[in-house]
Amino acid sequence: MSTDAADEHGFLDVGTPAYRRANLAMFVGGFATFAMLYGTQPILPLLRDTFAISPATASLSVSAGTAALALLLIPASVLSDRIGRIRMMKASLALAAIVALASPFVSNFDQHLVLRALLGAALAGLPAAAMAYLGEEVAPRVQGRAMGLYIAGNALGGMSGRFLSALVAEWSSWRVALGVLGVLGAIAAVIFWRSLPDSRHFTARAARPARILSDVRALFADAAMPSLFLTAFLLMGAFIGLYNYLGFRLMDAPFSLSQTTIGAIFGLYLIGTLASAWSGHLADRHGRRNILWIMVAVMATGLAATVAQSLLIIIGGVAVYTFGFFAAHSVASGWVGRRAGERRALAAALYLSSYYLGASVIGTLSGLAWASLGWMGVALILGACVLATLLLARLHLRRIEPSSQA
Repeated sequence: MSTDAADEHGFLDVGTPAYRRANLAMFVGGFATFAMLYGTQPILPLLRDTFAISPATASLSVSAGTAALALLLIPASVLSDRIGRIRMMKASLALAAIVALASPFVSNFDQHLVLRALLGAALAGLPAAAMAYLGEEVAPRVQGRAMGLYIAGNALGGMSGRFLSALVAEWSSWRVALGVLGVLGAIAAVIFWRSLPDSRHFTARAARPARILSDVRALFADAAMPSLFLTAFLLMGAFIGLYNYLGFRLMDAPFSLSQTTIGAIFGLYLIGTLASAWSGHLADRHGRRNILWIMVAVMATGLAATVAQSLLIIIGGVAVYTFGFFAAHSVASGWVGRRAGERRALAAALYLSSYYLGASVIGTLSGLAWASLGWMGVALILGACVLATLLLARLHLRRIEPSSQA
């Protein structure tokens, strides 16, 4: 980096070329991660029909990837402490693109699940190191903004991946749709490799078991961290549970929507892009503890609207729900990065491991509720998760005093 690429302390700050390149790289990286990871969500009904499986089994196409990602996040974060954030993220995105390109060629659902799990495992290195990279390299006063843009990339990637897979699947096949997502991942990997600025504040830490256990104990002894990890589990589980079964509901009577129309509804993720960036500004200005519970309350309002029988009200409810989720996630994840200090990578891994584990567990359990009670059963499970998160944010996290970091 050139000397004018950072502020006087060496941090990436607004207005510098390196800050813009970092935002581009992290936005693209988050975009590709969510596009590849959740691209099968709108085509779950097609997988059900192709392989003659139940909706809950079809949902494993999403859960297998998120579960593998959750399990590998902590090892990936430890490795990133050793080899560096840059190397970890670049390798992660490149390997994920290779796996995604192989996905269209499976001959049965078991092979599909193996590749989905491998995709999640390959992707683990990017989110495990991304929050730590932003916390180390971006000027503290704009970290909320940078984190919001990264989460915005996640939201836009989730929207684009879902819409593209639905659109291409209707025009051609789900296999071609997965191939398109693989090509998208490869393009993103090239942009990421070329754009991301070098680390200036990374210090390698030995991956000694005693040090790791000490760091874990310190994080769980913190007043806020365990609650933020639980928040991640509940938030993501509730979010993925809704989108996993939204397609099944809208494809059935009385709505009977087409695959492309359902894919277009996933365009509501664009609202998440705006919410992430906006909530980052709010958190920097008014404090994370004052914003988080409000955004979870917004989620609750949106979920309540989805039980209506009017398509317009349902779509409006999903839009509000999506806005609240991405805003809350942006605030909570930024809070973890600010509060963790030198343990940022491990804290981010624990947060995201909880996040994706929630997607796997609650996302699959919601399928059992769908089989028994339809959408009302799904809404009841998700409502319990959102209510628990709201109580946690309002009654506990809001009252926690700031640490030296946040």
